[in-house]
Amino acid sequence: MESRLLCWEAEKELRAQADPVLLHGQVLERLLTAQDRYLASPTYFQCVQKEIYPHMRKMLTSWMLEVCEDQQCGEEVFPLAVNCLDRFLSLVPVEKRRLQLVGATCLLLASKLKESKPIAIVNLCMYSDYSFTDGEMRGMELLILNKLKWDVEAVTPRDFLPHFLELLGLSADKTHLVRKHAETFIALCTTDCSFIALPASIVAAASVAAAVTGLRPENLGMACSSVTATSYLARAIRCDPNILRMCQEQIEVSLESSLRQAGNDGADTKAVEEIERASTPTDVLDFDL
Repeated sequence: MESRLLCWEAEKELRAQADPVLLHGQVLERLLTAQDRYLASPTYFQCVQKEIYPHMRKMLTSWMLEVCEDQQCGEEVFPLAVNCLDRFLSLVPVEKRRLQLVGATCLLLASKLKESKPIAIVNLCMYSDYSFTDGEMRGMELLILNKLKWDVEAVTPRDFLPHFLELLGLSADKTHLVRKHAETFIALCTTDCSFIALPASIVAAASVAAAVTGLRPENLGMACSSVTATSYLARAIRCDPNILRMCQEQIEVSLESSLRQAGNDGADTKAVEEIERASTPTDVLDFDL
């Protein structure tokens, strides 16, 4: 018999289980206090960048999302990587030809923080069709860390999600369903420039509210309406319910835009398959608005 250790656990069980202590109210308060520190400038396209435009960011973040999916990264990696990207672009003008290098390096940093096995540099070079070298990526990594003052562990919408799901008081299976849909909406918001200026708590709360509305409260076993649930989440983050509803509507508009894009590309099977994979643990085509 070979002298080796055997692990019989399923791969998905190798991640650490959530600690209930982290769902206490004081943790939520700390997140709400810290989130503004990690907001990117919503005007960096006009004030900082000379060659980078919103549609380029959309293309880059969609590519970053595909890399995360192909590498089977945890849900925390993608929003953290895009947060680093936006904060860096708020500070440093970037040439168009180096934008993908910046995005790939942000993925590397986020995966180092959130994964036990980070994405390999050689794989990131491969995903870019070798448009940059591993040496260039290491140099960019030091530049990004320097400009962000090594403060990379940002507060993202994903950090608020467990707190909001706990507040809803749903059964385990319904919580899992709402989580999948909310994670989809968070990923959708992360790729959309319209949400750059919004605090992470509002994006997370609006994503949960949109998930509850789409799945319908009565089907989730909730005694309250979707409007009441939205107001409840707004109180939890001390936000005007109308602002949260506007953000929720903006999410639905963004989703409809993605669905229209999928329909317009219907003749190209490959393009449709890519959109159906989009963003998420849940297929965007499954949503009922």
